[in-house]
Amino acid sequence: MKGDTQVEAGARYPADLCGAGGAQSGGVPRGPRKKTRVGRIAFLNVLPVYYALEAGIIAHNYELVRGTPAELNRRMAAGALEAASVSCVEYARRPERYLLLRDLSISSDGPVRSVLLLSRFPVEALQDRGILFSAQSHTSVLLLRLLLAEVYGVTRFTAASGQAAEELEAGRFPDAFLSIGDEALRLGGHPHYPYRLDLGQAWREHTGLPFVFGLWIALRGVGKDAAAEDPGALLRASRDYGKAHMDEILRAAALSHPFMTTAEHADYFTCLKYSLGEREQAGLKLFWSKLAEAGELPAVPEAEFYATSE
Repeated sequence: MKGDTQVEAGARYPADLCGAGGAQSGGVPRGPRKKTRVGRIAFLNVLPVYYALEAGIIAHNYELVRGTPAELNRRMAAGALEAASVSCVEYARRPERYLLLRDLSISSDGPVRSVLLLSRFPVEALQDRGILFSAQSHTSVLLLRLLLAEVYGVTRFTAASGQAAEELEAGRFPDAFLSIGDEALRLGGHPHYPYRLDLGQAWREHTGLPFVFGLWIALRGVGKDAAAEDPGALLRASRDYGKAHMDEILRAAALSHPFMTTAEHADYFTCLKYSLGEREQAGLKLFWSKLAEAGELPAVPEAEFYATSE
């Protein structure tokens, strides 16, 4: 695509593209620029996107700020970050503040493995029971409510918010709980919870479309300086490096998440998609439409994308 930069194995971005020193075109010296603050979800799922940036394979002028999806949502809304990976609902709630970064998402076209409802009872039997919702994600909570109502006819339940791992460690076992990210990877086979609903798979079976859990967005106005980096171009280049060097990603995952086997890591990354093509956009718009119909969004937003002046 226009504006994308291809990175070969072991290659680095030149300093004049990445703000790591050097001169602007025309040989005019420039001093150090303020680092661009970019939110990075603190879960395994985005390792293939950020690995080349974090390992120094692609030079950059970013300050990577880690947090849960909900934390990054709040920081973007407050203007504390210039760009971030966030819940897809965050963009939809404040589209006047943000632009989407092209061809970047956290999606699945089937099982996602790390967004799970774990239950002691069959899902359709959760009417009037208690469900513990993760406080770490806005999108997954709304997706689960939608699926419970539309697929399973579950419209009444006692909702609580918290961390499932903390509840279980304290000996408290809710009827069911929503778990996301690394917690879901750890708890997915919990013996007290024989019923498991993978929300990515459930959405695919319900609609025939992929589900977009996360998007990369930038504040409007970011990158207006001609010397500024295009965050989307660097993130796409890093993603493409990760996809082309999965052996390196798997070694890094083994070090950071040793509770999973290499085969489990490989299966997990196979389930995740990091593009935002036509089918992903169709799934995204359908989800936003359903949220608008339910009164969770004021309207279905237009998808507006960050564009450079190139």
